[in-house]
Amino acid sequence: MINVLIVDDSAFVREFLSKVISEDKELNVVATCQDPYKAVEVINSKTKIDVITLDLEMPRMDGLTFLEKLMSQKPIPVVVCSSIAEEGSENAMKALELGAVEVITKPKMGLRDFFEEEKYRIHDAVKSAARTNMNILRSSVKRIKTFKPTVSGSSQSSGDSGHLLARTTNKLIAIGASTGGTIALREVLTRLPKTTTGIIITQHMPEGFTKSFAENLNSECEIDVMESDDNLKVMMGTAMIAKGNTHLEIVRSGAYFVSKVVRDKGLVNRHKPSVDVMFDSVAQNVGKNALAILLTGMGKDGAVGLKTIKDAGGTTIAQNEASCVVYGMPKAAVELGAADYVMDLNEIVKMIIDFHD
Repeated sequence: MINVLIVDDSAFVREFLSKVISEDKELNVVATCQDPYKAVEVINSKTKIDVITLDLEMPRMDGLTFLEKLMSQKPIPVVVCSSIAEEGSENAMKALELGAVEVITKPKMGLRDFFEEEKYRIHDAVKSAARTNMNILRSSVKRIKTFKPTVSGSSQSSGDSGHLLARTTNKLIAIGASTGGTIALREVLTRLPKTTTGIIITQHMPEGFTKSFAENLNSECEIDVMESDDNLKVMMGTAMIAKGNTHLEIVRSGAYFVSKVVRDKGLVNRHKPSVDVMFDSVAQNVGKNALAILLTGMGKDGAVGLKTIKDAGGTTIAQNEASCVVYGMPKAAVELGAADYVMDLNEIVKMIIDFHD
């Protein structure tokens, strides 16, 4: 049983979110609190708490301040559920950087319908958070906080001839990630040089968040990072992140690998974007010239696709358990025999740098 603490200043949200969470037999709401100070009282009691759902806009202490204090003093997995964590907002990105496992954006109006429509996503988010390796998450958050960008902010590229290197490659790198992936991807991408083979990425994130995430990374990385769009060439020194609420596929166009944004296909493995969709297109169109990597995340999305790439002759990697925030997706891949290598992030960075024509 997963014990959940709800922290939200709205009595309606506390009541209805509690009802929705309690509909899952694996979840148990142990308490609800109207502000962080009340939450601290519960946390310091003998009550066992596995996951906290947290609003960001509250009286007496805002959610981000509470999250930062919690992670430094008594870390507990947190799912942010807030109306001010608007799609693509800095609040959402900041929450993830401070150690939130998931961010769910709730509307200011129509909350009852929202909770009914999104209850399975809420259940999945809480269960995913409960499986978080907090030691890994804490150490990753500390590295991010001490990280000093050396790049003033390279301009985003659409892969055209104006790019600094403006050259295609016969190879391609594909990375899939979910829970904990925003931190893992930051650790990887910020260490890559401009000479890195072109990268495509599927990170499970809602629409709007992916644009903000890409822009955030672009300001910190030497490579150019952008959100996916139709017909973008995959170029050396670039990384393309699948746009939320779409699937990212790769097709061949002459000498180039080109992005294809799929909007009319539904959820795959309960996700859109789905890692398996991206990996399947890589297996079909890149084959032995692909390096595919499956990072931290709950569930199995990407495991079958990674095996498909391996069977097509590509090189495949699964992140190891010791470095994962949630060892779900990589574990599924390893159990399926889909991974040529099982590595930590340092080893993965070296493989990416060494993977070129």
